[in-house]
Amino acid sequence: MIPVCRLEDLPAGESVRLDTTPPVAVFNADGALYAVDDTCSHQDASLSEGWLEGCLVECPLHAASFDLRTGEPTCLPARRAVRTHRVSVVDGTIHVHLTDPAATPVPAAAPLPASAPLAAAASLSAASLAASAPASLAASGPGRGSLTGEGSAA
Repeated sequence: MIPVCRLEDLPAGESVRLDTTPPVAVFNADGALYAVDDTCSHQDASLSEGWLEGCLVECPLHAASFDLRTGEPTCLPARRAVRTHRVSVVDGTIHVHLTDPAATPVPAAAPLPASAPLAAAASLSAASLAASAPASLAASGPGRGSLTGEGSAA
């Protein structure tokens, strides 16, 4: 059992990171306390620095989202769950009970249902991207676009 902080020091909508191995993030989601491994399963980013909405936390790096109740990802690019930990409050202090890694097998990467926006983005062709480019870049030719927004006269 690891003491985290006083309950009044973790207001609703906030999180705190524990420098354990691995790091753990503790969230106060509208009065409910949750703890998960702090590192996004998609790429090394701190979930405690992400955005909390209800029982979901969004990774600040690539917008993967995790359900704090289960650790399961709710959208791509994450495919693997993060480990969850039990939280208790004893005499006004929040405590985390770390889950034994051997007792919690991480599920193999399972395909998530494709979302319409991702499927649409994947179907974009080079021609459709070129057609949607600003005229100043389209006029400059492939690979010669200007970062200032001015086209090349070549």
